[in-house]
Amino acid sequence: MLLTARSDALPGGPYDRIELCPLADAPAVTGHTLHLAPLSTAAVGEMLGRGFTEPADPAFVRAASRAVEGNPAVLRAVIGRLAGHGRPPTADLLPQLTEAAAEAIGDRAARTFSVLPEELLGVLRVIAVAGRHCTPEMITALAELRTLGAARALELLSGTGLLTAGDHPAFGEPKAAEAALAGIGAERREELYARVAEWAHRTAVPDSGLARMLLGARVIGHPWAVEVLRREAARRRAAGHPEEAVRLLRRALREPVRPPLRVRILIELSTVVLPTSPEAADRHLRQALLVAPADGSVGPSWVRAAELLVARGDVVAAQPLIAQAAARSETRPADRAALRALYWLAEHSQQGATHELDQPRMSALAASPTDPAEAGVVAWRGALAGQDINRTRALARAALAPSARDTTPLTTQLAACHALVLADDFAEARTALDAVLVRAEESDARAVTGLALLVDATAELRQGRPDRAATALDRARETVPQHCWHPLMAPGPAAFRALVQLERGDLEGAERSVALARPGGAEGGLAWAHLLYARGRLRLALGQRGKALADFLECGRLLLARQVTNPALLPWRSGAAQARGPRTDDAQAIALLAEERRLALAWGAPSAVTTALHTVGARAGDPARPGRRPGRPWPETAAHPARTPATWQYRQALLALGTTPLNGSDTIDALLFDDTPAPERTDQADQTDQAEQNAHGGRAAPARPRRAPAGTSRTPGGAPPPASLGLTGAELRVAALAAGGLANRAIAAELSVTLRTVELHLTKAYRKLGISGRAELAAALGRAPRETP
Repeated sequence: MLLTARSDALPGGPYDRIELCPLADAPAVTGHTLHLAPLSTAAVGEMLGRGFTEPADPAFVRAASRAVEGNPAVLRAVIGRLAGHGRPPTADLLPQLTEAAAEAIGDRAARTFSVLPEELLGVLRVIAVAGRHCTPEMITALAELRTLGAARALELLSGTGLLTAGDHPAFGEPKAAEAALAGIGAERREELYARVAEWAHRTAVPDSGLARMLLGARVIGHPWAVEVLRREAARRRAAGHPEEAVRLLRRALREPVRPPLRVRILIELSTVVLPTSPEAADRHLRQALLVAPADGSVGPSWVRAAELLVARGDVVAAQPLIAQAAARSETRPADRAALRALYWLAEHSQQGATHELDQPRMSALAASPTDPAEAGVVAWRGALAGQDINRTRALARAALAPSARDTTPLTTQLAACHALVLADDFAEARTALDAVLVRAEESDARAVTGLALLVDATAELRQGRPDRAATALDRARETVPQHCWHPLMAPGPAAFRALVQLERGDLEGAERSVALARPGGAEGGLAWAHLLYARGRLRLALGQRGKALADFLECGRLLLARQVTNPALLPWRSGAAQARGPRTDDAQAIALLAEERRLALAWGAPSAVTTALHTVGARAGDPARPGRRPGRPWPETAAHPARTPATWQYRQALLALGTTPLNGSDTIDALLFDDTPAPERTDQADQTDQAEQNAHGGRAAPARPRRAPAGTSRTPGGAPPPASLGLTGAELRVAALAAGGLANRAIAAELSVTLRTVELHLTKAYRKLGISGRAELAAALGRAPRETP
């Protein structure tokens, strides 16, 4: 018996056939053809047992049977590779098994390709490029067959064991497909990929297959290629494969596209790489701002790239690029205004970021801009300076108007939201923040989302809700991890988290949060000022007064260098005064407290004034003379005994801040202090006012209205003051809260009394004031009704 073996994939040669003929004195020889089936799992296990000293693990046997597809030659090669590890074939060797099987199949494929005719090699190359989307029609059109048809070529190649069965032939192992293309040059390979991709596009191959072909193809030069790559990149990213999305977008940038589309692709690429490579994300945005325009249609994309740069904090590099983009003649007026707003937003975040020689310079913002983006930045800068709260509110509302929400950059709208937060318009800011968050999430602007959540945390913290602030910070950390913030912005999240933990009494947590922030070039930004304030608060709580004072003063230096004087942002003056110690004759502490109180009253936001008055109230036990306002700190003198202000008056002042608009410092003083007249100025008063003047650097503090003598004062509306109407202190407190719009149950909770007590006080107040109900209460008290946002 003679046994021979051959592959059907190879064409028969002159010596490949054995002619059957009769032997001498014997019947004719009979020939039989045996078609071998793949090895069974049991047979694979038996071969593995022969190749190793120990029996193979059953899981390993099953994995090996799948990896070699029952081919004994491939299995023998795998056993030879694995035997070198010196370990029994167990589940621990599964990664090495997969790698060894791929290498063995690739080597076998290379040996097979070396003896195949060129026509069959051409078929295999088309199949390698097209993958599972290959069809006989594609092979006929692209494989350049001369003597064979596609069906016959596939029939011959089926004997190699390299292709999968079915209507769409494909390589079972990627290593074999790579070996099929290894024999041709790079230029020829790219041309083949391009031809296959164009055929696949005409036959409506899905984006996943088309994108794989385009990755290996030369420049196609057709818009459909870019659109396919962008769609597939978005799908891969959504599926959790950002590295594949990056490859697709970079391939799309090789195609010739118009400037607006190129800028959008760069922005998409920046968004994808931000979680893993923030510096590369900034680089792509800077490239977007450098794209030469063909017309004005690229302007909105420039605005988008600029706002993402500013939101992440890369303002040093952004400013000159924004100025260049705004100076181009093709830029439309609306886009130029948005770029100008972003430029000055960056300038206030890091002053001097643009070198003097960088050209062109940006024109200044108007005092009363008509563009909503500029209005948002002017409102924010006005809020930081503590100037004209009503004008700031009007500008912020203009930036957040419904008609402007879809066209105004989100970063400038966040500036307007922050201005409203500093003005204590929390409900209005909350609504606007929700709208910004929705738009930011829809447009996948992670940096803007993270910044919006920081503003949200600020609002919650200012309202005394540290738990909600912590939730906002957790969301911000999930959206933009700490390493994704630019070094200039990175201290901000850590500072806010430390402040939240301090509010909760978690000193150890605050220490950990502060320790996370490193300077690294962040010392000159507003975020570093926030960190200094948080660290100062922490050190003050730990009893480290000297270090706390240094932090507070450095925080103030950074803020004042940017003309940020509003204590609503960071009340560093009162922190520094507390760090100086409890001495009542400390002139610097007096000056700091007086300055903060003056600035808070000038700004007029209730929470800022409340904070300033609480700080002053903490020193209410300091010695004072009759006729002076106990809310102010002053030096101790032996000639005047200590006197404490009436507690209900101090609390009533704080309640009034939340129930009525502020009409000036006398409105607060009239409620905060008793009615003792002070017609003449004392030496001590002069000393206090001189301290306030020193706090302004020698400039005279704004003049405060003098109080009228007792019994002659009038309310802003001209009505008699409540004290002359016969109301008791308790009745006045209840009536004031009711006039401000609080329900009876809320008043009872605020004053810690029963609901019945509130009802009795209101009934008595109505009778004494000669009114019939709550609707007439505000007018009877001589106060304007509470404004509604």
